Parts: sequence; C-alpha cells; structure tokens
Amino acid sequence: MPSSPLAPELSVNALSERIALRLVNDAARLRIAVSRTADGTVIIDAGIDAMGGIEAGVLIARLCMGGLGRVAVRMATDANPLWPSMIEVHTSSPVLACLGSQYAGWSLSATKEQTGGKKFFSLGSGPARALAGKETLFDELGYHDRHDSGALVLEVDRLPPPVVIDKILRDCALAPDKLTLVVTPTHSVAGTVQVVARVVEVALHKTHVLGVDLSEIIEGSGSAPLPPPAPEATQAMGRTNDAILYGGRVHLSVKSDAVARRLAAELPSSNARDYGRPFADIFTSFNYDFYQIDPALFAPAEVWVSSLESGATYHGGKIDMALLDAQWSGTLAPHAGGVQPP
Repeated sequence: MPSSPLAPELSVNALSERIALRLVNDAARLRIAVSRTADGTVIIDAGIDAMGGIEAGVLIARLCMGGLGRVAVRMATDANPLWPSMIEVHTSSPVLACLGSQYAGWSLSATKEQTGGKKFFSLGSGPARALAGKETLFDELGYHDRHDSGALVLEVDRLPPPVVIDKILRDCALAPDKLTLVVTPTHSVAGTVQVVARVVEVALHKTHVLGVDLSEIIEGSGSAPLPPPAPEATQAMGRTNDAILYGGRVHLSVKSDAVARRLAAELPSSNARDYGRPFADIFTSFNYDFYQIDPALFAPAEVWVSSLESGATYHGGKIDMALLDAQWSGTLAPHAGGVQPP
C-alpha cells in the first residue's frame, strides 16, 4: 500500500473546533439559526429556514476542510473577468484537508418507518467523518481521528431525524453535547459556496481514483466561479458542479516529474465521456443516478501541476465559459427606445 501522506498527530476535529464555535457565536450576523436537541447536540441551519449567506458558506467550507484550508471569495478585477465572484481555496495539507475531512463520503440514511415520516438520505462531510471511520477511504489513508468533539456537514434540505443523529453520535463515540451538525441545502447561498469550495477536493479525489500515490501531493490551490443558487434543487446542484467541471482551476505541487506529467494529462474533466453538457442535463439523462455518470467527469476543468523534482509545471484542460454563460446569464430587457442599459 502507498505510504500514508497524512500527519497522524493532526486532529481535524480539534483544528476545526473554533470554526464551529464561531458559527454558533456569530449566528445572528451570519444569518444562520442555531438550535439544540434535548440532549444538547448543536444543529446549525444555514439555508433551510435561515437565510444564511456567503460569509457563512466560507466558514462552513473551512470547517469542512478540518481547519486546514484557506477559503475566500474574491471579486474579479481584470478587464475581462471569467465571472464576477470567484471562490479561492488553498491548503498545505491537501490530502488530509480534502479527503480526510472535506469529501462527502459518509452515507447517512433512515427509512420512513425509522423517521415516522419521510425517508432521509444525506452524505456527511467534514471532520467528524474521521472520528467514525466508516469509509474504506480511511483505511487507505491510514488515518483515524481521536477527539472529544466533532462537526459534520449535511447537504440536505431538512434537519436530520433523531435516528440519524443517534447513529452519528454512536459511530463517532461522542457525547450528545459534543456534536455540531451543519445543514446547508445546495439551493441556499451558503450551500452553493461550500460546494464550489470543493474545487481542490474534487481534484484530490480524481487523483485517488487514478491510483496515484497520494503521498506525492504536497500543496493544493484552486478557484472556481461562484454562481447564484438556482431555486430548484437539480438545477442548483447542476450549477455547483458546472462551476468546477467547466470553470474550476487547480494548481497542485507534487514530488515527481512523472506524476506531474500524468496528472496534467489525465486529471481534467474533459477526459470524461459525458463532458460537454450541463451537469443537470447529464444527471437527468441518467435518471438521477450518479453512478451511471462517467466518474472521470468529476474533476476541475483546468489544471497546472508543478514538479518539485524538476521544477517544471505542466498544464492540461481548459475553461468552458461559454457553457457557463449559457446556463447562468440572463437577458436584460430593452430600455425605452430599445437601448440596452450600460
């Protein structure tokens, strides 16, 4: 098995503890809502009934990365910007931050009999995944966190039922009052931000799928356009995916020249069979089944990979702004006299 690229002494849950506390303490300013279960588990609504916003989304993205990433929103200032608002991400611990914490890999579900109403399904992301260690990915990474508190982010449009909360507590071996759950629907502003902020994570996951030794990856930076969320769930999910697949740019630093060359050639989303259509159309065409989509599609549009061995940087892929414009841009109604406003 490849050597572990992770530092086992780092606790993603300990490192993200202050971010979770900041979400609670600044809830009113961030336009999020905080509640507690009868047992004391903290539930943060960042887009169901609460308005949320970009700043909340940035903090939630940092929480997802286990406190090991920088996330910011930048207003484009160049003459011909790709898009007015861009998400920028950087981490010096890319494998632990992105795969050991941020990746949405923990499947959490409950039947309608268990919930007493509607069935529930969500993929959990964030540092508490490393406490539970339910995914085979953690065995491959050789990492398992130990801490007395944890936080998990759920990309779903309803609060988790008690049966799911109990499962999380049990699997993470946490006292109820030591767990924070953050709920960010994709069609919310905060949800859009935290998904688009996965641009580097998507590159790391594709690297893992390609079978590259993850200990090769030293640094990761990325950017992607931040669209407004669409009101309909499938379209909202399509926008966040399109932002990365057709507008995402990633720069990785790796140890060896051979890996840098390979990733520049194989990493971009344009290598996928299903590349070239809006993600919502692709998803719908496969009857809403993610597993029918070519997994090679889930990658940034454009990559640069720098080799620490040779000092060379290799480039692959390209941005498809025409596709994004067609999906995201509206048409201004003519002014009086048929003149468009400036």
